[in-house]
Amino acid sequence: EGFDSDKRVEIKTSSIDLVTEYDKKVEAFIFAAIAKRYPSHKLIGEETTAGSESGRNDFTDYPTWILDPIDGTMNFVHTFPHVAVSIGVTYEKEAVIGVIYNPILDQMYAARKGCGATLNNNPISVSKTTELSNALIFLEIGYAKDSEKGTCVAKNFETFLSQVHGLRCTGSAALQMCLIAQGAADAYAAFSLHVWDTAAGVVIVREA
Repeated sequence: EGFDSDKRVEIKTSSIDLVTEYDKKVEAFIFAAIAKRYPSHKLIGEETTAGSESGRNDFTDYPTWILDPIDGTMNFVHTFPHVAVSIGVTYEKEAVIGVIYNPILDQMYAARKGCGATLNNNPISVSKTTELSNALIFLEIGYAKDSEKGTCVAKNFETFLSQVHGLRCTGSAALQMCLIAQGAADAYAAFSLHVWDTAAGVVIVREA
């Protein structure tokens, strides 16, 4: 519903660090459902954290649900279909469960520690590529526009480009990790990632 409709877009830290009303609604909906079923569990969400006074959360040994309600908000705003809901669960500060869902393409990635990884209930595995010259690499720019970081990103592109088979950038950390898990790409390098960007994806990649 929200993907094809007009959106109310707010700017967080810069003109390319965005949040919509749907980010907030999805986070509130999911957190309410989790809190009702698991009232003792901890919750960490991108929008809740960004809207807090400190901008930080305490990370403890308790079971903790870590949520990015819409990973790829810029894509969502432009109706580019690489967007996802990302939910990771940690226990004793270790990521043990990951679920990433792209509702536009109806792709559900899931993994649990020791149980393998799946895409729409079908097992997936990482590629067998061992040579950098044969590798397809995701290289994310991030949302900071400062000149120092821009120079560093440009140098990274130049360095990678001469050594790898190809470079890609889709704008969703969660889905890029999923594509690595299913063997469609081989590695991912990025700036400015947060725990909600990777909490689910790291389990899926490890289990794949």
